[in-house]
Amino acid sequence: MFRLNRLTDYAVVVMSQLGPPNGTLQSAQRIAGSTGVPLPTVAKVLNTLTREGIVDSHRGASGGYALTRPASEISVAEIVQALEGPIALTACVDTAPGCCEAEGICPMRGSWNKVNRAIHEALSQVSLSEMIEDSVPMIAGSDDEEPTVSAGQAG
Repeated sequence: MFRLNRLTDYAVVVMSQLGPPNGTLQSAQRIAGSTGVPLPTVAKVLNTLTREGIVDSHRGASGGYALTRPASEISVAEIVQALEGPIALTACVDTAPGCCEAEGICPMRGSWNKVNRAIHEALSQVSLSEMIEDSVPMIAGSDDEEPTVSAGQAG
């Protein structure tokens, strides 16, 4: 089964809570509370996204996080690559020579590149704003429960 890791799924959930560039900043604590994603995980995701230039971090009493660009300009491919590296079904990719012991004799050498490019192209066509528009609303818990994330928002 081809599957994104949980941090990548959480990254989309976390980014859905961030305002537009130069908009209202969101703290990691607030994002954790509104999404149900544990604070350490939110912090890890935000650090990675900040390092990759997708999210801006502002320090100080009124600091927080915001997207560096409008959600409509951030593709799912960019998010996946920020958290997981190059998009590929196998280790056999153009940019990773020497990753396989059978590379020199493999009859499929280079054949997976077409599939990898197709997946990258498909993910590039979907923006964060489209993911937010298509998301399932949060399920309201009782007053004594932590917020529950619906199945469509986190894995």
